[in-house]
Amino acid sequence: MKSRLFLAVSAACLVAVAFPVPAEVPETGAAGKPPAEAAGKPASLPDTYRSVSLGMDMETVKEKLLGDGMFGYRGDRDVSLLPFANRALIETVGPSFIRRSWFQFLEDKLYVMIFSLDPERVDYYSVYSSFVAKYGEPASLDPARALWTDERVTLSLERPLTVKYVDVAAFDSLLDADTTGKAASDVLREEFIREF
Repeated sequence: MKSRLFLAVSAACLVAVAFPVPAEVPETGAAGKPPAEAAGKPASLPDTYRSVSLGMDMETVKEKLLGDGMFGYRGDRDVSLLPFANRALIETVGPSFIRRSWFQFLEDKLYVMIFSLDPERVDYYSVYSSFVAKYGEPASLDPARALWTDERVTLSLERPLTVKYVDVAAFDSLLDADTTGKAASDVLREEFIREF
């Protein structure tokens, strides 16, 4: 009995030596202050990925993409005009962690960035865990996506592995215009039906 107890204590000591518990070292940011995450306050949602920011004009985005090999941007052949007024799209194919990316413009301003990540290099749970550590728990969570939002930006992580940044003000203006358009079309529809 004593030999079993001795073996158990010895094994526990070996595990403690082989796998020590790391000491908690407080992180510090600029001027030695802890970052917002360490203080328990989530960071504000980003409106920029690498050097591309929501709200940039198309020419600036093109310059930024040309200077960043992560996106594989090849110039104007990656740009399409969408069949909606004042909308354009840049689509790129990336050589690494990002398989494809889309940059959508409304009236020459970037309002949506979409990144389809390579699941062989990055996994959903790692990205989700990183977002929770930085921005706190998502405002909405379901099997298809996790959504973080504030008054400026909506950030979503969608399955299988897509990250989206959306300019809230631009998106809301599109929704309002779409609702107004639908209301007008409903009135026209009703008038058309009454003509019979």
